[in-house]
Amino acid sequence: MALIDNIIARAKSNRQRIVLPESLEERTITAADKALADEIADIILIGNRDEILALADKLGLRNIGKATIIDPATSEKTPEYINLLYELRKKKGMTIEQAEALVKTNPLYFGCLIIKSGDADGQISGALSTTGDTLRPALQIIKCAPGISCVSGAMLLITQTPQYGEEGVLVMGDVAVTPVPDAAQLAQIAVCTAQTAKSVAGFADPRVAMLSFSTKGSAKHEVVDKVVEATRLAKELAPDLKIEGELQADAALVPSVGQKKAPGSEIAGHANVLVAPCLEVGNIAYKLVQRLGNADAIGPILQGIARPVNDLSRGCSVDDIYKMVAITACQAMDAK
Repeated sequence: MALIDNIIARAKSNRQRIVLPESLEERTITAADKALADEIADIILIGNRDEILALADKLGLRNIGKATIIDPATSEKTPEYINLLYELRKKKGMTIEQAEALVKTNPLYFGCLIIKSGDADGQISGALSTTGDTLRPALQIIKCAPGISCVSGAMLLITQTPQYGEEGVLVMGDVAVTPVPDAAQLAQIAVCTAQTAKSVAGFADPRVAMLSFSTKGSAKHEVVDKVVEATRLAKELAPDLKIEGELQADAALVPSVGQKKAPGSEIAGHANVLVAPCLEVGNIAYKLVQRLGNADAIGPILQGIARPVNDLSRGCSVDDIYKMVAITACQAMDAK
């Protein structure tokens, strides 16, 4: 798969420090071993060193010794991280005792504090944790990127139709996080998804289509108005972004249809980034493409956080985690 090979090659070219806080989860530590063997990232594992090395030995893993292993119970940085969390959250009512408990017992919080302190570049969890558990410390500690107030999720779609997108590859958002975005949030999702297309998929020229059931005024409805307004706001957020809306899916992808429905548009018929008007549409659409069109769907890739924190499905495979390490590394390069 050329896209994944390219993502892994970019990760290898500029190794980032990626935290895997679920270090005693067998799929996670196995993926960490493979990532270390292939040198796609410098891996940070959180937990008791003896327990981690014992599990690695049990599984026959031979590269975990190359990882940085940090035990919150003994790390000299733990007091610093406790104070940092307290300072970040005291206005929300957190006590120093609560901060200490989270830092010492919750590796997802500890990992985000490592990133906030500049000692790591990204984090991946979710093999054991819910999406809420993954996002909560990220939003409390790392927070959203400048100018962004909502988190979203993008999906890489590798299709068998090279005439569409970027030789068959498209990036779609939001497919994972914000159920009913308003116009301002939808504009942010568009900008973030275009950025993911550049940093992860390697698109030199993202061309964003804001999807709807209408093309350039062919239908009238308040949900169409939202997409039109979101397109306007996205152009304000990112003046150099190539973006068009509102467009139906066929007008976004098929040159002959795009020319007919939106004559003169440089995006219609040539889009490689698709932005759904709501999570319901995005999630349904990518799964239909995946199942009926036999496309490979990689993600979701979380976007909008100041430093990359990604979420895994609890049903993920070792290969899924390995690929997400490379994806997170590519995001981290761009976030610096």
